[in-house]
Amino acid sequence: MAKSASTSKTKSSAKKSGETPLMQQFNAIKAKHPDAILLFRVGDFYETFGDDAVKASKVLGIVLTKRKNGAAAFIDLAGFPHHSLDTYLPKLVRAGLRVAICDQLEDPKQTKTIVKRGVTELVTPGVTFNDKVLDTRKNNFLAAVVLDKKHAGVAFLDVSTGEFLLSEGTLPQMRKLLHSFSPNEVLYRRHADQEFTAAFGNRFYTYRLDDWVFSAEYARECLLNHFGTATLKGFGVEHLDLGVRAAGAALHYLGETKNDRISHISRIQRIEQDACVWLDAFTIRNLELVDSPHLDARTLLDVLNHTRSPMGARLLRNWVLMPLRDRTAIEARLEVVEHLTGHLDLCETLHNTVHSMGDLERLCGKVASGRINPKELAHLGRALACMAPLQTDLRSAGHNGLAALADRFASVAEVGTQIESHLSADPPLLLSKGGVMADGIHAELDELRGLVHSGKDYLVQIQEREAAATGIPSLKVAYNNVFGYYLEVRNAHKDKVPEGWVRKQTLTQAERYITEELKEYEAKILGGEEKILALESELFQTLVQDVTGHLHAIQQNARTAAHLDCLVALAKCAVANHYTRPRLTDDTALYITEGRHPVIEQTLPPEEDFVANDITLDGNGQQILMITGPNMSGKSALLRQTALITLMAQMGSFVPAKAATIGLVDKVFTRVGASDNISSGESTFMVEMNETASILNNATDRSLVLLDEIGRGTSTYDGISIAWAIAEYLHEKQGCRPRTLFATHYHELNEMAAQFPRIRNYNVAVHEVDDRVIFLRKLRQGGSNHSFGIHVAQMAGVPSGVVRRAKEILVQLERSHSGGLSQGAAPLPQVAEPQPADATQEGEFQLSFFQLDDPVLEQVREEILGTDINNLTPVEALMKLNEIKKILTASSKDQ
Repeated sequence: MAKSASTSKTKSSAKKSGETPLMQQFNAIKAKHPDAILLFRVGDFYETFGDDAVKASKVLGIVLTKRKNGAAAFIDLAGFPHHSLDTYLPKLVRAGLRVAICDQLEDPKQTKTIVKRGVTELVTPGVTFNDKVLDTRKNNFLAAVVLDKKHAGVAFLDVSTGEFLLSEGTLPQMRKLLHSFSPNEVLYRRHADQEFTAAFGNRFYTYRLDDWVFSAEYARECLLNHFGTATLKGFGVEHLDLGVRAAGAALHYLGETKNDRISHISRIQRIEQDACVWLDAFTIRNLELVDSPHLDARTLLDVLNHTRSPMGARLLRNWVLMPLRDRTAIEARLEVVEHLTGHLDLCETLHNTVHSMGDLERLCGKVASGRINPKELAHLGRALACMAPLQTDLRSAGHNGLAALADRFASVAEVGTQIESHLSADPPLLLSKGGVMADGIHAELDELRGLVHSGKDYLVQIQEREAAATGIPSLKVAYNNVFGYYLEVRNAHKDKVPEGWVRKQTLTQAERYITEELKEYEAKILGGEEKILALESELFQTLVQDVTGHLHAIQQNARTAAHLDCLVALAKCAVANHYTRPRLTDDTALYITEGRHPVIEQTLPPEEDFVANDITLDGNGQQILMITGPNMSGKSALLRQTALITLMAQMGSFVPAKAATIGLVDKVFTRVGASDNISSGESTFMVEMNETASILNNATDRSLVLLDEIGRGTSTYDGISIAWAIAEYLHEKQGCRPRTLFATHYHELNEMAAQFPRIRNYNVAVHEVDDRVIFLRKLRQGGSNHSFGIHVAQMAGVPSGVVRRAKEILVQLERSHSGGLSQGAAPLPQVAEPQPADATQEGEFQLSFFQLDDPVLEQVREEILGTDINNLTPVEALMKLNEIKKILTASSKDQ
C-alpha cells in the first residue's frame, strides 16, 4: 500500500511539473547538494544533467548532448560508463569540483517503479579515498580554521591515513602551519570571508560551513563521541579551545561527505610548534624545499627522497618542512643514519622489506571505511607477514637505535595469518568476480562450489550422452543470457532431433533447443552461483571487520616502518652524495667547512665540480657577513646552501660539507630573489618589505637570517638607506643577535664593518681577463667595489651596441662622482635629481646625500637626528622614510 501511494504521488507530481519521474528524482537529490557535480547512476552509466553536464563535458572532454524531459522540453546531458568512474572522477576533483556520487540503492529487477537512488559518497579535494585522486608522495589534508581576532585554531585531517592534528596560536604561526601542511581543502565559518582572506590569503581551495559547526560545545561533543572518551585531556588538547573547535568542524565535515566509517582515526595530536624550526611561507618558497616554481627544477626533497614506500615519502616531506629543535631527538636520528651508512647491505635488506609493504597507512583507511578490495586485503596480509622478519633484522643489526625501532612494532602475526588462510591464493580485484575466499574455511561454501562444478561436469555428460543417443556428433551444450542453457544442432542433423526437445532459436546454420532436464540443472547451477557470491561477500566483510579490530596496532607498525624508511633513505643519500655527520651544539656558533649546495651539485655536468665554501657565523663575534659580488657569482646559492645545510642537520640528515658545527637554530628566515605578487596588487618592493618586516619582528638570538639584495626594488639611495638600517637593526637590537648573511650590490654597505664590531665584509671572487670575467665562486674576506654588471649583460647575449653604450655611460657616471664629466663626452640621460642653486656647469655637479646649504636638506637632517633609531620599529622606519620623501618631493615641485 505504501509503495503504491508513493508511486501514485510521484506520477502525480511528475505530471504536474511536466518532468519525467527520473528528472524529478534527480532534482530532489541535486537540491541537497547544489554546490557539487551530481553523478547520477542510470543503468550502466553515470549521467550529469543541466549545468553539471556543461561543466563536466568541459572538464572531462566528453560529448554534451540533450535528453527529452517530458513536457519540460530538453535538458543538457553528459555521461560516461560506470566502470570508468576511476578515470573521470580524479579529473573532476583536480579541477577543484566537489562530486556527489549518486548510486542505485536497490536492484531494478526487484521494483516495478523508478529505482531508489541516493548519494553514497561526496568526494571533495580534501576528502577522498580514491587512489587516482590521491598523491602517494604527500598527505591529502583537510584543514579547518577558527579565527579569533589575532589568534586562530587550526586542525589537519587526512582521512586516507587517519592522521589528525591540531594547534592554535597567533595568526603568523597558523599561517606558517597552513603553508607547511599545504592542505587540499580548508574549512571556515560561512560569514568570515574577509577575515580568512586577510589572514591567510586566497591560495587555498576553501569551503564554508555554518557558524554553529564551529561552536565549542558541538566540537567537543563530536570529538568525545568519536573517540569514546569523557575528556580530551588524554590527548593533551583539552585547553586548546580554538584548535578543538577547528578539529570538531573537520570531523563534522566527514559526516557531511558520507564518511562515517572512520575508526582508523584513533587519536588526535597537538602540533608542538616549539619542537620544530620555524619556516615561514617565504622561506619554504625561497629555499625550494619541496616545490619549485621553475619547470623541471629539483628540490631538496627530490635529492633526499630515497624512500621505498609511499608512507615513507610522505613522512620525509614532513621532516623536511618541520626540522627538529630538540638536540636529543636529532642525535637519535643521526646515530641510526651513521650506523646504516656503514652497513649498506642491511640498508638494502630493510628497504626491500619496507617496499614490499606498500602503502600500509592508506590500506588501513580503506579497511576502516569498508572500501578495501580482495586484492588489497591480500596485500595487507602479506605486509603484516613482513613484520616479524623485519624485527629480527633490526634486532640483529647490533645498534640500540634500530633495536628500539624493532620494539615499536606491535605483534600482528595472527592477523596476517588469518587473512592469508581465508583468502584464495590470488583473489580478484572485484568481489563480484567470485573466487575470493579459500576452500576449506566454510562448509556451505565448499558444498555450493562442489554442486556448481559438478553440475557443469554433468552438462558435459548430457552432451556426450545425447550425442551418442541421437547420432549427432557435432551436438554441443552452451549458454546465453536470453534463455540459459541450450542444445545446439547443425542444420545437417536437425532431422535427428527427438520430439521432446523444444526449439528456442533458429540460426543461419543451426537451431537451438532446450529440454526439461537442462532447465532443472540450470536452476541448480545459477542459484548456486548467486548463493556463492552472497556467501563470499558475507565472509569477506566478516574478515574485514576482524582486521578492523586490529587497526590501531597495524597503524603503529605503518608509522614505525615509515620512520625506518626515512632513516634508511637518509643513510643511502649520505653515502651516494658524500655527506658528513654534522655536530650539533647548544651555543649560537655556525661553522661550515667546504659546504656545498645539495641541489645545485646534483645538476652540474659530470666534468664540473662544485666550488665549496666555508662559512663562520657567531652571534658573539662574526654575527653578520656582508657579502658583495656580481650577479651570477654565486651569492644567492651561498645563502641558500647555508640554510639548507642547517635544516638538513636539524632534520637528522648528514650534510654536504667536509665538516659542520651547527648551533641549534629556532627559526630560518630568507629574503631571496624578487617575487612580485601582482595578483594581489603588490609590487616586488612591497613583497620584499613585507617579508623583511616579518624577519625583523620575529627573529631571535637563535635565528638564521638570509637577506639577498634588500632594497633593490626602489631607488638607489632609498635602497641603500633601507639596507643599511636593516643591517644596523639586526646588529644593535637588544637581546637579539641573529646569525645573518647579507648579500648586496650596494658596495657602500662595506663601510658598516668599520662602525659595527660584529659585521664582516666578504666577497665572492671573480677574475677579469681581457675585458671578460671568470666566476671563481669562492668566498673570501674583504669587500668588493665592482659589480661587473655590464660583463654579465655581455655574457647573457645583450647586443654589443647596448653593451658599448653602457660602458660609455658608466665611465661618465664614475667621473661625475669623482669630479666631473669630460667636456667631449656624449650627454647623459636626464637624471631627476635636485641640483644646488650654484651648480651652473656640468663639471661642478657632484652627487651628495646632504648638501647642507640647502634649507630643505637641513630640514631632512633635523628629522633624522631627532629620530630615536634604537627604539624604532621597522614599520615606523619605513613611515619616517616616507615623511622624508614627501619633504623632498614637495621641495622639488616648488622649484
